[in-house]
Amino acid sequence: MHIARHSLILAGALAFAGVLGASAADAKKKPQIDYTATYAPPPVAQPQANGSIFQVSQGFSPLTSGGRAAMIGDVITITLVERTQATKSNSANTSRDGSISLTPPSTGPLSKIVNSSDVGSSGSNAFTGKGAATQSNALTGEITVTIAQVFPNGNLLVRGQKALTLNRGDEFIQITGIVRPADISPDNRVPSTRVADAKITYSGKGEIARASSQGWLQRFFTRISPF
Repeated sequence: MHIARHSLILAGALAFAGVLGASAADAKKKPQIDYTATYAPPPVAQPQANGSIFQVSQGFSPLTSGGRAAMIGDVITITLVERTQATKSNSANTSRDGSISLTPPSTGPLSKIVNSSDVGSSGSNAFTGKGAATQSNALTGEITVTIAQVFPNGNLLVRGQKALTLNRGDEFIQITGIVRPADISPDNRVPSTRVADAKITYSGKGEIARASSQGWLQRFFTRISPF
């Protein structure tokens, strides 16, 4: 009784260690992405005016830019319009038939020994295979992000996240990527299809998320199962 109990405890400990090791390995494979908001740098002390109308220290914004976001800390609204669909199918069908037969002589001594029904051979082979795969996903909505960096060519690195606390758990939407200033509309909106190197994450935690995932022991046996 004690041996069985110790064996069960040891198996559970090994399973838990295996799950932790697999989780740590997965965490190492996935790069850590920073989604925190970026705020504008604190204002610097303005030098004394030299009497000129244009002051370099006050920055320069062309009249054609209007109110478009262009500086670190400015906000941009990303319109999520992600929709992908992939379909793949293949099929194969082969067949092969063959036969051989010999006709014994109808006269002579052999005709009494071998009958025509005793000599004959035939064979056939057939194969049919089919495979199909279909995958589709859609993500719509909006998320407002901040400009984290302005590259020398004018492109903007944006990032941000939205956290929603619902009745049965928490929902998180995170996005980061590179935006061209020309793709920003006058009201500071950019479709997600125009975001380069976009990394979009939609996840959640809570009892609903836990109910839709495997337990730690089941995940362990799934990993080591050869079937």
